[in-house]
Amino acid sequence: MESLFLRPVKPKTITDQIFEQLRDSIFQGRLSPGEKLPPERELAAAFGVSRPSVKAAISRLVHMGLVFQRQGQGTFVRTLESRYMDNPLREALESEEMSLFDLLEVRLGLEVHTVGLAAARATNDDILGLEKSLEDMLSRKEAGRAGAGDDAAFHMAVAYASKNLAQIYLMKNFYDLLFYAISKSRFYLYEAGNLDAIGTHHGKILDAVRQRDPEAARSRMAEHIRYVMDFCKRNNL
Repeated sequence: MESLFLRPVKPKTITDQIFEQLRDSIFQGRLSPGEKLPPERELAAAFGVSRPSVKAAISRLVHMGLVFQRQGQGTFVRTLESRYMDNPLREALESEEMSLFDLLEVRLGLEVHTVGLAAARATNDDILGLEKSLEDMLSRKEAGRAGAGDDAAFHMAVAYASKNLAQIYLMKNFYDLLFYAISKSRFYLYEAGNLDAIGTHHGKILDAVRQRDPEAARSRMAEHIRYVMDFCKRNNL
């Protein structure tokens, strides 16, 4: 009998598997913005595959805008700033047609749903990644730095933990704007001495995900983003 919900299984090629491992390493922050990938011959040896398969996988990453290649120098993970410069919404942000508050409203809808999925689906490795992002964020705060990159990495790690590829892609494309928003809001929050509260918010989000409690996770994320929204509204940002 024909099934209404089953589809034929398509076997993954070697290139697909290499691409997915490298892509996920970028999504999870194991390959950092600006970091150089190992040479193709080293990647081929590590994966146990041929160089053409590695080359094809890297070409897909270039096409996605996750990495770029410099002639004679190698392949690099694209920086947040370079992705921001290519973002079609950049001009609207820089011309102030779009406010920081507008961006935070989008974050509210997108990330509250995402963190609920993450709380239901996160693996132990995902939780370790969230813990590492929070640890880095707090250590930079203690060193007197705003830590916007670590903050954005935490939110991207939440997206990855959702295990919804469409959600991850949405967040990755929004990540450039998210980094802009976090950089700007954290600067003002830092100047106002509010980063302790932001660190506490992230800790509560992590606890809810760790406890596999989607409702609490959504509530904590909404609380966090609304806190920043209220700050921006009070200060006309």
